[in-house]
Amino acid sequence: MVTVGCGSPVEVLGAAEFGRGEGQVWSEVLQCRGNKSQTHFCPKSSSLKHNCSHDNDVGLVCAGVLLVNGSRCSGRVEVLHGESWFTVCDADFNQQGAEVVCRELGCGSPVEVLGAAAFGRGEGPVWSEELQCRGNESQIHFCPKSSSLKHNCSHDNDVGLVCSDSVRLADGGSRCAGRAEVFHRGQWGTICGAGANFIAGFVMCKELGCGEPFRTDAAVPGSAPIWMSHVKCTGSE
Repeated sequence: MVTVGCGSPVEVLGAAEFGRGEGQVWSEVLQCRGNKSQTHFCPKSSSLKHNCSHDNDVGLVCAGVLLVNGSRCSGRVEVLHGESWFTVCDADFNQQGAEVVCRELGCGSPVEVLGAAAFGRGEGPVWSEELQCRGNESQIHFCPKSSSLKHNCSHDNDVGLVCSDSVRLADGGSRCAGRAEVFHRGQWGTICGAGANFIAGFVMCKELGCGEPFRTDAAVPGSAPIWMSHVKCTGSE
């Protein structure tokens, strides 16, 4: 949804979730590929197979925050302001802010807040205010802010965040080593090595922002359920 400058989509809601409109209902199917700057540039089809009324008006929730250089639910925290994306200083971001970001992105709850550019240094401007979230805000832009900063931040201090709807390496002594686990159905579970290819390790390391696999070992056995098996990645995921 590039046109309105509102970041990335979080949720598409049907059944007039935000109320019934009063004008005409669009009579064609939008067949966007996601790379267009405006919806009017998307291909359209007039071969509708259903009749729509304002009871079917669609709603959209966009995010003014992104997690960059990790996965959809982990990475460097960047906040949209105007038409620019700002990184956030690790000293200006706390657990309450993490709660808001994970919720806004539909990524569950925060697992870990990481400072010192754990997911790489950003390239844009650095956010110049302290985020004073209470933790119950629906979006990061609703959080109170303070301009009375007591420190100078650079991209060496960019904050990173890992939310629960993600992957992790457990019991390995660091964030980038350990037993491969995924969060599913509200619980962390393991990935069975049976049938998995080595390329899956490359994808997981990339998702975690941990470089490339150094080696694959038999990990410390876990007691959690096995959520995945026979994971065969192509390397482009």
